This record gives sequence, C-alpha cells and structure tokens, in this order.
Amino acid sequence: MAFEPPQRLLRALGETRRSGPEGVDEADEWLERLPELVQQALDLRELTVERVQAPGGRSSLVVLVRQADGTPAVLKLAPERARPESERAALAHWDGRGAVRLLDPGDASGSDGVLLLERLHPDMSVRSLPEAKALLEAAGTLRRLWVEPPAGQVFETVAERTGRQAEAMRAAAAAEAGTGAEVGALVDAALTARDELLAGPPEARLLHGTFRQSKVLAGERVPWLAVGPDPVVGECAFDLARLVRDRVEDLIASPSGPSITRRRVKRLAESLDVDQERLRGWTLFRAVESGVRAGRVGRLRDAELLLEFAGWL
Repeated sequence: MAFEPPQRLLRALGETRRSGPEGVDEADEWLERLPELVQQALDLRELTVERVQAPGGRSSLVVLVRQADGTPAVLKLAPERARPESERAALAHWDGRGAVRLLDPGDASGSDGVLLLERLHPDMSVRSLPEAKALLEAAGTLRRLWVEPPAGQVFETVAERTGRQAEAMRAAAAAEAGTGAEVGALVDAALTARDELLAGPPEARLLHGTFRQSKVLAGERVPWLAVGPDPVVGECAFDLARLVRDRVEDLIASPSGPSITRRRVKRLAESLDVDQERLRGWTLFRAVESGVRAGRVGRLRDAELLLEFAGWL
C-alpha cells in the first residue's frame, strides 16, 4: 500500500523523538516500517482500504477499511511509545460500553500495535455541538467508562504517570530558572497540588486518560462513543480534568474566561459526583504539564494559552 502518513502524525512524532538501543530514532524506525506493517495487517485480516484518515491522530495512523464481508471498520496502527497494547486491554474490558468496540479482542495478530475497531463517524465529534450540549454529552460518555479495572490489570496508575510528568516539569523549570518567574510559580503550584491529591488512599477506576470532546465520535450503536484512550487507573477527577479546558482558545478569547472556567469546574464536578476541589487541582496540574510540554517542543502559542488558563485556577 503506497501512502503518505498525515502531516499531523509526522509533526507529533518529531516532537517526541528518542533513540532506541541501537541509537536509531524509534519514530523514524516505525515510520520506515509502516507501509509493511499496514500491508501485513490488511492481508492478515482480509481488509480492503478506503482511505487514510486525515488529519488523523497525533500518535497513530488511522485507516478506514472494509472487512471481507463488506462491513466498514477502522485499522489503527501505533508505535510502542503510544502504548497500543494498553489501549487494546482497556477497549476489550469496556467491550463497547461507552467506547469504540474492538473487533479482534482475543486475536494474537494484534501485536505490533495493530487494532481493528468498529467504524464510527470519524468526521463528527461531540466538539461539533454547541458548547453546553457538547460538555453534557461528553460527560455522560465519560461516566460510562469509569469502571473497576480488570483483575491483574496492566495499566499505569495516575501516581506513576504524573510522577514521570512531574520530573519533566521540574527539569524544564530548572532549565528556565530566572527567565520565567510566572511559569516557575505555576509549576510549583501544580506540583504542590499533585502531592496533596496523592496523599490519601488512591481511588482505582479505569480511566480514559486523555479524554476530550474530540475523542467522542458519533456512532451507530449509540449516539456517542469514546475513542483513542491512553488508559490509566486512578481517581475520576483526573480524567475529568482534561475536559474542563476543552476549547481553551475560546475561553482565553472571552473576557469572562476565568468565571466561565470556574462555573465549568463546578458544573462538571456536580454532574459527575466528583469533588470540586480535587477536580480544580487536577485541572491545574494537567494544564501546567501540557503547557510546559508544549513550550518544550516549540508549540509556543499552545503553551501560552494553557499557562494563561492555568493561572485562572
């Protein structure tokens, strides 16, 4: 199969370059093998390609396909760094409840980061709805995903994931010491909030991990289903926190942005039975972490928006 990976995927992989044991960049190696991996996956499952989804995701290649009987489906391929086998395990556990259905849950051919998924409407997300309706539908979808993790779960915990992120934030703040006092203060506040949030006994729910409006697509079985999880086990407030800052560019552009944000925290916390202060704390941590990371890879406009938003919290 001859194709060009979407530019969005190429840019995102370029932002997270890292070398493997042989000194070869893992992203470059995966991209070089990608045509072969796609063809192998197509042949093994007897799939026919319709098109590559563009702009697609930042961590995977999404191909719209048809199965041998003509049923539409989606073939998704991701490098190891995107934890595709963790996604597979979460989707298998949800089994279509609130999330896209995995069509080959017990198939050993799911190695090499290949997932075969039911076809949703890839160009119709909850984000296309008016803001209030979008938040309502997204929150309802998210609630269905918060279940007990499977026995012998293989998922990262919130403490583990945010621990790695906290180390990267500290390193970034140290590297920029003296050049950004406001950023340093936000990093300190975010790290303090994380320490306080993790001080008590941990809640253990299977979480989507990277939930936002654009990750909720229109479906046939039910109106809306979540896609693209980076699953993690922990408290529900962590998962909901990413939703709070959806459409951040609109919030920043509004003169009422700070008050809208506070009302959004309150409304989402109440509607999903989540502690409001814990939601505010995780929203702060996740916004600062995303902002620092965006700045580190040169997405300066994104960094500016996220850190301004974090300052409201």
